[in-house]
Amino acid sequence: MRFVLAALSLLVALPAHAVDFPVLCTGATRAVVEALAKQFEAATGHRAILTSDTAGGAARRVQAGEAYDVVVIVPAAIDDLIDKGKLAPGTRANIASVGVGVGVRDADPKPDISSVDAFIAALRAARAIAYVDPASGATSGIYFRNWLERAGLAAEMAPKTKTQAGGYVAEIVARGEADIVVHQISEILPVKGVTMIGPLPAAIQLITTYAAGLSTNPSQPEAARAFLAYLRSPAAGAVLRNAGMETPNS
Repeated sequence: MRFVLAALSLLVALPAHAVDFPVLCTGATRAVVEALAKQFEAATGHRAILTSDTAGGAARRVQAGEAYDVVVIVPAAIDDLIDKGKLAPGTRANIASVGVGVGVRDADPKPDISSVDAFIAALRAARAIAYVDPASGATSGIYFRNWLERAGLAAEMAPKTKTQAGGYVAEIVARGEADIVVHQISEILPVKGVTMIGPLPAAIQLITTYAAGLSTNPSQPEAARAFLAYLRSPAAGAVLRNAGMETPNS
């Protein structure tokens, strides 16, 4: 709480009464944004009402006119929404980065994924594999599908692939419907019954940075600006690490 109060002392003046304000985030950032929103509410009384979607889905929501005071997606999408007048210029702030991980059921043997060859062998040995549906606009799903194609594995993996349009895909593994999930680390860790056995091998790893931006017409401008600043405050560091994420370099 000491770090929370220190961070808040740097923020703009907040409304005298508690307010609710809408926030849109990606699935990969949902756990960390939710945790930080709870800390922010405890310290200020102001409550972030969260909605989550894939990166592509979140961008489409804002482009379609859905109203959110703060939006958390990938930097390129934030910049695009600024260019289109949906988000305010000068408000983009990089807040977190995360890699893609591999998970299995808690009670199952932990396959070797220390090299690309070992990872491929684990995929081939699995009864079924799960990842987020690329058609939903999910960053890791698009990347993993494209990697399977480049590796010449797409046709081989297709019969045993389980996909889901967003959300915590590791739940497919928790239900016993697949042996391996490939998803962003921050979306594997929250799922009970699933162990994150490690990141993808470095040679094929994808690190994604996420950024936040402020609406051009926020319903609660002071609280929204304060929350945006809070997402970049020292208080966010420990929460990011607990969620399997890191503070980006820029």
